[in-house]
Amino acid sequence: MSRFKSDTVHADASRFLDERGSNAALAPNGLNPATIMEKAVKDRIVDSYFYKEQCFALNEADIVDRVVEHVNFIGGTHGATQKPSPFLCLAFKLLELGPSNAILQEYLQYGGEAFKYLRALACFYVRLTRQAKDVHTLLEPFLEDRRKLRRKGRAGTSLTFVDEFVDDLLTKDRICATSLWKMPKREVLEDLELLDPRVSALGDLEDLLEEEDEADKKEDESRDRSRDDSRDRSRDGSRDRSRQESGEVSDRDDMDVDREERPRSRNQSRSRSRSRSP
Repeated sequence: MSRFKSDTVHADASRFLDERGSNAALAPNGLNPATIMEKAVKDRIVDSYFYKEQCFALNEADIVDRVVEHVNFIGGTHGATQKPSPFLCLAFKLLELGPSNAILQEYLQYGGEAFKYLRALACFYVRLTRQAKDVHTLLEPFLEDRRKLRRKGRAGTSLTFVDEFVDDLLTKDRICATSLWKMPKREVLEDLELLDPRVSALGDLEDLLEEEDEADKKEDESRDRSRDDSRDRSRDGSRDRSRQESGEVSDRDDMDVDREERPRSRNQSRSRSRSRSP
């Protein structure tokens, strides 16, 4: 009987919502998949046109087709009527289906390389249903994904990136109109020896800080040297100017003396010529 239940795909979410997940398996993080999203959001999703038309009798393979055809932005609800996005509707469908870890790896790795919104959807589902250790292990490699994403919400449409969306999933408490379960910080998991210290893609942070300090010291030294050189040049220039000015003054004095002596010599020559004449 249990095998029959696990192999059955229900056409809609009525059984999933009516039972409140009482007979369904819990998520790996111990939460009930039927109660992870708020009731108001679930009601909007089930009543939406997209969910009724495109999410009817889906399985894990059909999710990929729906993402490729209909998902061109991430977000929760948008517009004046708080319409649920296709991204949120498919995330709710994943909560109903409960895909295995192998399928999630296909979503994240091979499918995610070709379809960025499929990777974003899988990351969102991992954050909702997996334990803290698995969330960090599965999502942190995608902090290096620099592809662009379109985000739509109450404030309108904005631009974001895959790595920024993953960072929001790891640090924030509410994403895409969904309250995320309180996950312990990475430092706590490292202290409990559940995770190894994270190595940044840029390298060791301490080494980077030391290199920055050394670069700052070199810049300060070069600035001091340039200032000293400019001061020495200004001093040499002022000395040359003073010397030139003193030389010009002496030349002017000599010229004035010559001018005064010239008329005197002329007068003396005239007086001599007069005395010689009979």
